[in-house]
Amino acid sequence: MTDKYREQAVVRSQEQIATGIFSMWLEAGEIARSARPGQFISVYCNDSGRLLPRPISICETDPGRGMLRIVYRVVGKGTEEFSRAQAGEAFDILGPLGNGFPTERCPQGRKSFLIGGGIGIPPMVQLAKSLVGEVQLVVGYRDELFLTEELSASGTLYVATEDGSAGTKGNVLDCIRENQLSADVIYACGPTPMLRAVKAYAQEQGIECWISLEERMACGIGACLACVCQSKELDEHSQVRNKRICKEGPVFRAEDVEI
Repeated sequence: MTDKYREQAVVRSQEQIATGIFSMWLEAGEIARSARPGQFISVYCNDSGRLLPRPISICETDPGRGMLRIVYRVVGKGTEEFSRAQAGEAFDILGPLGNGFPTERCPQGRKSFLIGGGIGIPPMVQLAKSLVGEVQLVVGYRDELFLTEELSASGTLYVATEDGSAGTKGNVLDCIRENQLSADVIYACGPTPMLRAVKAYAQEQGIECWISLEERMACGIGACLACVCQSKELDEHSQVRNKRICKEGPVFRAEDVEI
């Protein structure tokens, strides 16, 4: 696991890219240089009435400039505060946190599915940029599209929408079947029902599968046990069969966790 740092991150730019979804570039040199695809940061509010940080996945990094990008949905008062931030403002952030995707599982000659749904799409940007093998991005939206230009730059993009306004009408698995796609390894991030379906598909097809779980987190460093999922193995920390999503995850081999 990479070292983690606490930094005062300066907002360099921010824009709204879809309804309720914002893209923010932060100057955070140590974290930007250390982060791996699939890791996240904890962002602390400047409002002293909100003590707990908000965990947000890292969309992409620019280590040379010491910058990282987060793409997040406004779902409460904390993220609503972030959405009002202007260039030059700063937030305390902690990261990079958690375990990322094992990019070495897709070397030259192997094909991958990068499957993202909703706000699970942003981590696929940096992951796609980091893989050596053939990258096939299969992403699912309700209706509005976002990050398609960034995703297309690093692989072949396939889109599914619930309302049929773009790409395949239906979900990501409908898209895979409609386009008769195949892969050697799956990396997926998104809502639990999607991950459950992807896990079942991977088992059915005999495809290696890695999933990133989304869960409400409190400490973000594995101390409070607020974000756990059931696992096959006995956890040494808690002596029960669970995994801390913020510490042992958020990325797991699909068959190692129950979802």
